[in-house]
Formats: sequence, structure tokens, C-alpha cells
Amino acid sequence: MMLEMLPHDLAFTVFVPSEEAFKRDLRLDFNDSLKPDKYNDTYAIVSRVLGFSAVPRSIHSDSVKLGELVNYDSLSGFSLYISKDIDGMLVVNRVRSEMVDFKRNEIVVHVMDGVIMDAEFEQSVLSYETEED
Repeated sequence: MMLEMLPHDLAFTVFVPSEEAFKRDLRLDFNDSLKPDKYNDTYAIVSRVLGFSAVPRSIHSDSVKLGELVNYDSLSGFSLYISKDIDGMLVVNRVRSEMVDFKRNEIVVHVMDGVIMDAEFEQSVLSYETEED
């Protein structure tokens, strides 16, 4: 869903949460979240996450050197601090990648073991989670 929101003919990099991260951090389950009664809420959450985790340029893992910290602004203006750990995985705002350098047309995709988001959105997710308990 996240990748479908971007134009396929322009260079973007997206740090996409893994399926497990969506479940753990956002309480979104693939099978349940796309049902008609939940689709609009899911779309709103995913589009917000996209704003935090997409950069309008190609960033491949080999373009980040070990020990280097690079900074890019996401589509929403949120600062992303990107480094590489010893085994070549990218770390973005302390969220480690699980897989790197997938290509879909002009889009570079890195699958992350967490959700990249600002503190305000994280608080809204946590408060929503508390309301449901």
C-alpha cells in the first residue's frame, strides 16, 4: 500500500516497516486492516508513516559508508539520520533494517524492524492502543 502511494517513475527511497513491525508497533494486521470497515483508518496511518519514511532520492546501502552518519529530510520534513552497522544493514533513527536495496521501478525499498515516526505520532499510536485495551 505504501509503495502504491508514490509515483513509480521518480526516484524515492522508502524505509518500509516489516509486517511484524506493522503488527507490533502500529497494531495493523495485513488480513484484518484492509477490510472495508478499517480501510480508511489503515490508509490514513500508512500514508502518515510514508511521510516519515520516504525520501525523494535514491539511497542504496552501499552509498552509506560504515561509521558515517548521513541526514536527509523525509517527505514530511522529518529528519532521518542514516548509518550502517557492521554487517551492512542500515540504521535509520535507531531503527535497524532487516533487508536492504529492493528495487521497484525507480523506488529503492529497505525493510525495517520498526516504524520510523515522530514523537507526536508515536504518542497518538500509543494512546490509541491504550484506549482499545
